[in-house]
Amino acid sequence: MELIFSPLGAAVLVGLAVLSFAFMFRPARQVESLEDRMEAFLSREQERSGVIDELQGSFIQRVVLPAGQRFIQTLGRLAPAKATEEINTQLTVAGRPGNLGPLDFLGLRILLAIVGLGLGFLYSRNVANPMFRLLGPAMGLAFGYMLPSYWLKSQVRRRKDIIQRALPDALDMLTVCVEAGLAFESALQRVSSQWKGALSEEFGRVVAEIRLGVPRPQALRRFSQRCDVPDVASFVAVLVQADSMGTSIANVLHSQADQMRVLRRQRAEEKANQAPIKVVMAMMIFIFPALFIVILGPAVPALVNTFGAMGAK
Repeated sequence: MELIFSPLGAAVLVGLAVLSFAFMFRPARQVESLEDRMEAFLSREQERSGVIDELQGSFIQRVVLPAGQRFIQTLGRLAPAKATEEINTQLTVAGRPGNLGPLDFLGLRILLAIVGLGLGFLYSRNVANPMFRLLGPAMGLAFGYMLPSYWLKSQVRRRKDIIQRALPDALDMLTVCVEAGLAFESALQRVSSQWKGALSEEFGRVVAEIRLGVPRPQALRRFSQRCDVPDVASFVAVLVQADSMGTSIANVLHSQADQMRVLRRQRAEEKANQAPIKVVMAMMIFIFPALFIVILGPAVPALVNTFGAMGAK
């Protein structure tokens, strides 16, 4: 316990926190296409170059980060299986930020909770009130445990919003490609290669799954589950139904693009209508108190003197 409260213990806790955040927010590795990975696997020269590149990496990249990842995954195995499944689903919807797996995320959450608990003990040891001495570690534990969850939820919301806003334009591009004579899979591949973003990455994944032998309806349903966006689910349902009934894909894409543009305009109008209410709330919280202080502030001393004189009489 004395070691935790010592400067060395504080340095260790801070170091663990920095390492955890560096691991969480490290840049994601570039996702290679299926052809690139197969070519790299079959080419001996590329394999040798990969080994050389790995050996030429720094000591932190070759030893420290893999060891830290194994340690974090060991902590993540302490979580129940149900929590692992839920986190895996959220990470999938978020687009696997930082290439995090469910064990990595759960291990980071446990590690940050331990770091928060230690920092809470460290900074509340000199507090005289026993209640605050217990409250500090509890708040540190809760903050460290909940911080990764808040971060993951924000990543999920951000990616879903990006996909939702990009869907009408993507459907327009798909419509143009299909009407130009391309097959649906080729149109998806074309849009994925010419347009960068979360939705184009999902299009590329759909094409890769279809080329690996996954039936088109199943690949589209997986795409809908990964995005978890109502507009995407509606588009996939209509597309699967049209495919099963033999309806023209171009007509379906054109009608869906029009519908998605209408929905996007309605959402923009709804947000515009909500803006005055939000502005009024901001004025009530931040501007009106300052105005009251400026207007009524000079009158407060006179009121105090008046009421004081009346009380003296």
